[in-house]
Amino acid sequence: MDELVDDYDRYLPLIEVLSVAIEKWESESPEFAEFNKAVSELDDGVSLLRVLMDQYQLKADDLKNEIGGRSLVSMILNGSRSLTIDHIKALSRRFGISPALFL
Repeated sequence: MDELVDDYDRYLPLIEVLSVAIEKWESESPEFAEFNKAVSELDDGVSLLRVLMDQYQLKADDLKNEIGGRSLVSMILNGSRSLTIDHIKALSRRFGISPALFL
């Protein structure tokens, strides 16, 4: 695998064939059915928020200015509450990303 990455241009056709085959296997294999179902049911905004929190090593308390208290952030992360337009605007400003990414 390292060889494929190290000489990317040379192996690009092989990488493209492998990526299509792997994507097909992941989407059609019974082994991934439960995982794929769970992923399809995730809220995109909450998923993005989780990634941002992980990347920036943030805790719920760190988002009090954008969302509110720790309990509200926790409720949003566990799906019992939704991000509001105001939350999305504030998070977009904080992280310098488009609000559309949360929708």
